[in-house]
Amino acid sequence: MSIQSLIEADRKHLIHPVVSYRAHEARGVTVLESAHGVFLRDIEGNELLDAFSGLWCVNTGYGHQSIVEAAAKQMARLPYATGYFHFGSEPAIELAAKLIELSPASLQHVYFTLGGSDAVDSALRFITYYFNAIGKPSKKHIIAQQRGYHGSSSIGAGLTALPVFHRHFDLPLATQHHIASPYAYRNDFADDAALIAASVAALEAKVEALGADNIAAFFCEPIQGSGGVIVPPVGWLKAMREACRKLDILFVADEVITGFGRTGPLFACQAEDVEPDLMTVAKGLTAGYAPMGAVLMSDAMYQGIADGGDVSAAIGHGHTYSAHPVSAAIGLEVMRLYHEGGLLANGIARGPRFAQGLDALLAHPLVGDSRHRGLLGALELVSDKNTKQGFDASLKLPDRIATAAYRNGLVFRAFGDNILGFAPALCYSEAEFDLLFERLEKTLDDVLEQADVRAALKGSIEYKRRVAA
Repeated sequence: MSIQSLIEADRKHLIHPVVSYRAHEARGVTVLESAHGVFLRDIEGNELLDAFSGLWCVNTGYGHQSIVEAAAKQMARLPYATGYFHFGSEPAIELAAKLIELSPASLQHVYFTLGGSDAVDSALRFITYYFNAIGKPSKKHIIAQQRGYHGSSSIGAGLTALPVFHRHFDLPLATQHHIASPYAYRNDFADDAALIAASVAALEAKVEALGADNIAAFFCEPIQGSGGVIVPPVGWLKAMREACRKLDILFVADEVITGFGRTGPLFACQAEDVEPDLMTVAKGLTAGYAPMGAVLMSDAMYQGIADGGDVSAAIGHGHTYSAHPVSAAIGLEVMRLYHEGGLLANGIARGPRFAQGLDALLAHPLVGDSRHRGLLGALELVSDKNTKQGFDASLKLPDRIATAAYRNGLVFRAFGDNILGFAPALCYSEAEFDLLFERLEKTLDDVLEQADVRAALKGSIEYKRRVAA
């Protein structure tokens, strides 16, 4: 098909995720044609430096021949194996064992899904079953956090605390609740300890208000991703886990984004020696080369589910493509690349360069905050650095930033509330980071040159200081 034919066919037939359908029809699709390393190429031949790993997922970078060969070998040998009827496949069993070997010690069992959303949905179903099975049927309420993202399934999207996922979907449910995000930049805590204490107090207050006998679990991301890359202080995750233990509620770590080296260690929980009751993963599990997610479950939960009621009765939860052998074979090779291939080590080694590049842009007139951990980070744009006032939505600054970045050969996430998200692949080199920040600074400068953007800054003290200089 010609480029124009592809655009028209997309406009007429393909529904895209999380987009205004009418806006997409008017704009037209950008067709990606190929990729290698950390570079994408669109169908018109434009080369783009990917600073977002696809959608937080291509942690290995593109074009690893060993991953392609692992997939092809498994396809030729056994392209599909159901997990129903007591069947299984070698790569899925090996991947489950490998994940348990590498994950926090509390986690001893794995249920495979197709991605993050159905991993969260599966976790919620397991939680419901577990409390019914152990004779605590009143435990139905779930607490999550403002600005949190837990997928877009029918139930999980209610735990997600972003308005676009609730509008016209009749969410959140009456059993879904949210406490404040650990958002240091938009608060005035005296120090990290005060922020941590406030989060613990908010969870305790919500449990008290709803009744401890009614609360099943607390869901959190170690670092909030789609809510704007909100990075809580070190110690926050551990404190929230300990609070859940004292409150007798399950602690669920959503590591769909933070897992597989994104924040440094294989899992963000490991940095603080946190042992969850459940952990959801996806994205970096297969580095985006094939769909796969997972729920990792504690032995206590597994035994409670297995022994609940009639032990001969089937547990009514499953997916046709759970533990898919090709995805599992890819996952095994991706795990090898993280460890034996040196990708985890490279990601850790490059973390300081990434942090330095983001922090250096705090000097730019548009940038109010820089936050990061490992190779996950964000810049928050403001019209006045002293008041932290954002830009009016009518300026459509995120769209302008994304357009300018594409023109400069750079792809990252421009969130709707003037936050720029970055998740470079673990294989980035020093030279590629140099290129990223060169193109990013030019992108910010290009947008700053636009008259109405400059006008929005004119009232700020920072702007007046720069003009005077």
